[in-house]
Amino acid sequence: MDNNDILKKLRVALKLRDDEIVEIMKLVDFRITKTELGAFFRNSDHPNYKEAGDQILRNFLNGLVIHLRGPKEEKVSGETAEVKSEGPKKVKPKFERKPDFEQNNRFKRKPLKKDKP
Repeated sequence: MDNNDILKKLRVALKLRDDEIVEIMKLVDFRITKTELGAFFRNSDHPNYKEAGDQILRNFLNGLVIHLRGPKEEKVSGETAEVKSEGPKKVKPKFERKPDFEQNNRFKRKPLKKDKP
């Protein structure tokens, strides 16, 4: 499996259009046109087929990380400063801890139901 196959499979799996891939590449300051990008997705027998190098795949994957997760937080003198994100950022749900008495009661034996004749 070569880099072109990996790009094709990621494009299909993530339902990305060519213009979205160009924008993802811009996130890592890598400029590419739709025409150049289309050459990577062509059949290997086509005369305009171009093999994707490691640099193309590396920049696409780095841009994809920024696109999906948001930009990396930068540390400033021991404190974290968030960089403003253009895309949506996933928020982790906050879990509430149950009080200790509820956790301890969980293992106590429940009374048995008595059979009625």
